Amino acid sequence: MVRLITKFMPLWIVVCSVVAFWKPAWFQDLHGWTGPALGLVLFFMGLSLKTESIWQVIRNPRAMFIGILLKWTVTLGISILIAYVAFRDVPEMATGVILAGAVPSGTSANLYTFMANGAAALSIAMSAIDTFIGPFLTPLIVKVSAGTFVDVQFWPLFARMVLIVFLPICLGLLIQWKWGQHVERVRPWMPVLSALCLFTIVLAVVSNSQAMLAENIHLLPVLGVAVVIQVTAPMWLGYKLAQWFGLKEEECRAILFETGICNTALAALLALDHISAAAAVPAVANMVVNLSVGAYVALQLSKKSLATNLSDNLTIQSRQVK
Repeated sequence: MVRLITKFMPLWIVVCSVVAFWKPAWFQDLHGWTGPALGLVLFFMGLSLKTESIWQVIRNPRAMFIGILLKWTVTLGISILIAYVAFRDVPEMATGVILAGAVPSGTSANLYTFMANGAAALSIAMSAIDTFIGPFLTPLIVKVSAGTFVDVQFWPLFARMVLIVFLPICLGLLIQWKWGQHVERVRPWMPVLSALCLFTIVLAVVSNSQAMLAENIHLLPVLGVAVVIQVTAPMWLGYKLAQWFGLKEEECRAILFETGICNTALAALLALDHISAAAAVPAVANMVVNLSVGAYVALQLSKKSLATNLSDNLTIQSRQVK
């Protein structure tokens, strides 16, 4: 069951989105569960952090700092550029695009890094620090960059991120530190529980935004192209720039997902609470795209690693025979 849910998670995300769009009345009772569900995902992230792996990254933090720097420059810069070029005349959409690129990296970045044989500990460390600084950076960035489109209140946005992001991950870290041996018993269930929380978020956000999606149906083709660029361009640039900085291949792969996959479930929730339903539409579209593209890229990199390892083994065996 765990494999069925997690392996085909992008498919379930698309199915949930379609069903919630066509039958929004079915999911009205879920609207109040968006925040708690996201908080649970981040709580599970805190529980999954291995302190010894994190300390290894902290002792050699160069790759971690490069990844975080690229996340808050490349990803954010591309998002702001897309917002001003494609949606200048649709203020709420423009704000939503910026918000989708101004939130911390998504927890699925850690999963995809592991699938792609990347540096998983580096990915988790970057996500953790990213999540800690997010409550300070996200409201400030959105206020400065999107304030020309719609009025954005800094302090309510900051308080909401502290409640949903900062406190749950701190609680997870505390429990992992104090009662790590008990956490091991529930660790196998964390992926499926996180996936179920994510499905709840998608159903709630899409059903709540259905009227606005239908009203702006003519913008969806443009939004689709914009979101694909918003996800794939940071992935490619993050990977190439990490190579330019001389990082190892595993580290480059971790940074690829760190820059390409943002916590757009959080962006959608913040947009619904503090901006409008229309501003949540780009985040929902980004969520579907980054999960799907991330899974595909992780699979291709995994195949590449397998082929490389096979080639290396054959070379070693050939030399031994000679």
